[in-house]
Amino acid sequence: MNVVVATLNAKYIHTSLALRCLKAFCQDEFVVEIAEYTIKDPAMNIVSDLYARGPDVVGFSCYIWNIEETLVIVSMLKKIRPDLTIVLGGPEVSYDTEYWMKRVPEVDFIVVGEGEETFKHFLQELSSTRKYHFVYGLAYRKADEVILTPGRPKLNLAELPSPHRFPEDVPTLANRVVYFETSRGCPFSCQFCLSSIEVGVRYFDIERTKSDLLYLIGSGAKLIKFVDRTFNIKRDYAMEMFRFLIENHGGCTFQFEITADIMRPEVLAYLQEHAPPGVLRFEIGVQSTNDLTNSLVQRRQNFTKLTRTVTMVKESGKIDQHLDLIAGLPEEDYNSFRKTFNDVFALGPEELQLGFLKMLRGTGLRNDAARWGYVYMDNAPYEILGNDILPFEDLMRIKRVEDVLEKYWNAHRMDRTMTYLIREEFESAFDFFQEFGDYWEQRGWQKIGHQLEDLFTRLWAFLSHRGVRRPDTALGLMKLDYFLGHKYKPRKIWWDFTLEKSDQSELLRRVAEHPHALSDAFASLGLSEKDLHKHTMVEVLPFDLAAYEAEGVLAAVPTLLVVYYPPDAASPASYYSMKLAERAGAF
Repeated sequence: MNVVVATLNAKYIHTSLALRCLKAFCQDEFVVEIAEYTIKDPAMNIVSDLYARGPDVVGFSCYIWNIEETLVIVSMLKKIRPDLTIVLGGPEVSYDTEYWMKRVPEVDFIVVGEGEETFKHFLQELSSTRKYHFVYGLAYRKADEVILTPGRPKLNLAELPSPHRFPEDVPTLANRVVYFETSRGCPFSCQFCLSSIEVGVRYFDIERTKSDLLYLIGSGAKLIKFVDRTFNIKRDYAMEMFRFLIENHGGCTFQFEITADIMRPEVLAYLQEHAPPGVLRFEIGVQSTNDLTNSLVQRRQNFTKLTRTVTMVKESGKIDQHLDLIAGLPEEDYNSFRKTFNDVFALGPEELQLGFLKMLRGTGLRNDAARWGYVYMDNAPYEILGNDILPFEDLMRIKRVEDVLEKYWNAHRMDRTMTYLIREEFESAFDFFQEFGDYWEQRGWQKIGHQLEDLFTRLWAFLSHRGVRRPDTALGLMKLDYFLGHKYKPRKIWWDFTLEKSDQSELLRRVAEHPHALSDAFASLGLSEKDLHKHTMVEVLPFDLAAYEAEGVLAAVPTLLVVYYPPDAASPASYYSMKLAERAGAF
């Protein structure tokens, strides 16, 4: 029997842990082939590839991001191969299962919940007596009736084989994200999350976990994302795993979902002292800072303790933090969400993800949607369209905040400019992103693409239209950010140079003659005048850049800016500045 397990990932770099778990559990009895695609792949290409594999059974792993595209594939496959057995599984079809069986007649079976044992038992029955009523956790048809067998008891994770030892995965490990689980389940009961449905947390054997991680690191993996819902729920376990990964990282990066307000001080102290920069990343779900909202969705959160953790991690300068917000939770109106956004933005996360509430099948909030007057999309991803206190119009305004936030803050294309504008020129971070987002929409820019320089020219157009107290400072910082956004010396700029070409040449000649006037670090580069012309950009800024960056003081002193681009681009561009008024005599 030829069995193919397939899924449509969101991106090519993603990998499906679920498919590998199924293959590992079944491979002692069945030959199971993995087929991965993306939601952007043409349906005909996917169907052609699956057809060419000649399967007897195709199982699809289904999530909110791929269910609708998957159903298109299912329909096409069944038309050209009516004899093909099609099975669905995954979180999206594990709830409201009878609905899916009725909506999609081309589907023969659905595996509900944890799939490894159920899928294997199903294959055993399919290839022998076909007594499907013996298979716990399975939905199937009997004449016109949909049959749902009783749920399967939780698996003993210690008995599951490793999904990380397939030789065919090794060649692509360095170029794709490896998803890894050390536990299943969640200790919390947040009513908007599917993880709240499973009570309790189960762990895989820690020695097998370490062995698998060493195998992946040794085989070239560069990014491993742990899918545990709360990696740090057990202090001793988290400490042991952090220590193990720090001691054996081998250049790999590890990303975790942590609950920040329960992170123990001794764990934080260890990470501050021992974590190498760039090896660990934390994803922290804040969602809301509104206490009433959190209580209504049964979310326990101590924002003071969360702030302590995020601040300590940030001060260490070693671990990037990705903080999540959800717009649209109960009793969170526009003004309340503005406060939530500003509360969290003030913590200075490297990335702030602004998401919108999705009414996931099986969650308590979806079951209680009428209480809050929610309206939402009928099909995945079930995103809300409004509720009693957050109408669609306000949601669309927040959408514009999200758009600009992604382009300008999370992309880190102009960090110095963003920090200055939010701190000095706007009432709050939310107000900056909202005003800019509204302007972006008014100009119709959401309908057209953009290159790097477009992001700068559009921001400058907005600032010029709105007006700011220190446009010269904003423009100067934008110039610096633009220079530093390139690995090689940029071929074009988006502003009118302050300096004539003759003035630029004269300044470069003087820089070559007196490199220590900029700094000893610059002088150590040993650049000739020819090198400077080839590998640097110069500009005069109307304020003292060094004083601003060191002390936040804005002094109206003309300053020479020199940005150096290493010829091989192996190192990032570096910049140096010098106050021209003070150096005029010596320079």
